[in-house]
Amino acid sequence: MQEAYIIAGLRSAVGKAPKGVFRFTRADDLAADVIRQLVASVPNLNTEEIDDVIVGNATPEAEQGLNIGRMISLMGLDTDKVPGVTVNRYCASGLETIATAVAKIKSGMADCIIAGGVEVMSGMPFGGWKLVPNPKVAKANPDWYWGMGLTAEAVAKEYAVSREDQDQFAYHSHLKAIKAIQNGNLKAGVAPITVVENYLDAQSKKQTRSYVVDTDEGPRADTSLEALAKLKPVFAAGGCVTAGNSSQTSDGAAFVMVVSEKKMKELGVEPIARLVSYGIAGVPPRIMGIGPIEAIPVALKQAGLKQDDIDLIELNEAFASQSLAIIRTLGLNPDKLNVNGGAIALGHPLGCTGAKLTVQILNELKNRNQKYGMVTMCVGTGQGAAGIFEMY
Repeated sequence: MQEAYIIAGLRSAVGKAPKGVFRFTRADDLAADVIRQLVASVPNLNTEEIDDVIVGNATPEAEQGLNIGRMISLMGLDTDKVPGVTVNRYCASGLETIATAVAKIKSGMADCIIAGGVEVMSGMPFGGWKLVPNPKVAKANPDWYWGMGLTAEAVAKEYAVSREDQDQFAYHSHLKAIKAIQNGNLKAGVAPITVVENYLDAQSKKQTRSYVVDTDEGPRADTSLEALAKLKPVFAAGGCVTAGNSSQTSDGAAFVMVVSEKKMKELGVEPIARLVSYGIAGVPPRIMGIGPIEAIPVALKQAGLKQDDIDLIELNEAFASQSLAIIRTLGLNPDKLNVNGGAIALGHPLGCTGAKLTVQILNELKNRNQKYGMVTMCVGTGQGAAGIFEMY
């Protein structure tokens, strides 16, 4: 079995939804731009040698429909020779695509794959979209269809995570993210995106303006514990989960290039990292946020590693309640965790997140000259995912 290597990775900055920098940008346009820049970063690569484009997307409807993976391959690679597919494991979609690419290359089914994800939440809820639960299931197991906020409330109650602890966690997420932006720690791996907007001037005349987006929009330097404490619960009366201690709705795209050793030698490039293991697990949907508690041990066992062997961890901060439940249950080292802030500050563009966190952790591991990094997240409907990467 041949090895699979990550040789390049890029992400867009993450915009706030629905009124942020990418509010008028389509998901396929955003992803295609990132892929174009990714391909340009790899010397000697003929785009027609790419075997597949695998795109994670959690809401493949409306503008993100029509197999957006194929549309992105057509738009981003300027050829119809490279196929494309869309993958949906909700919040783990961007990590799932990388694992799929690695598995295909290891099995000999491919030599070069672009994998990642995109989500533009500024367009949600999409026009015409209607949830139609199975009536029998909805009656017998209504919690299978709970909104994510209600599951976060359930985790807070079951794992005794206080409102104060959630707000403290959220506050530190912003502090770390602001510091990382100021220090330039989040610049590496960001593909600058030129946004063009049409608008009406003071005389109601149509005008066009453009600007470059290369910095994550979410972190707030003015965040304070006092401000967070004033926010009201948004998912349940008398609850503890607020907009301030939940992840932001976001827009973003991120991709990596995965190749076989043969292709890597043909291109004359060096490996950045490899995916050592990918663990997934199921948990009760009503407390879906605890997914990583079950998925992380699976990934560690596959890799033959112990928790202490992991140098850095990117735990997706869907909600502070579930993040703290995971950290406390597994005893995760806070000094290794989300060192540049997490989704509460930086955003959570659903199907993009797994690939975005991969690009981030690989660059941070390189900066620190460290070896092992883990990307992990909870997944709607009661799942968890965790991927372990080894640097070269």
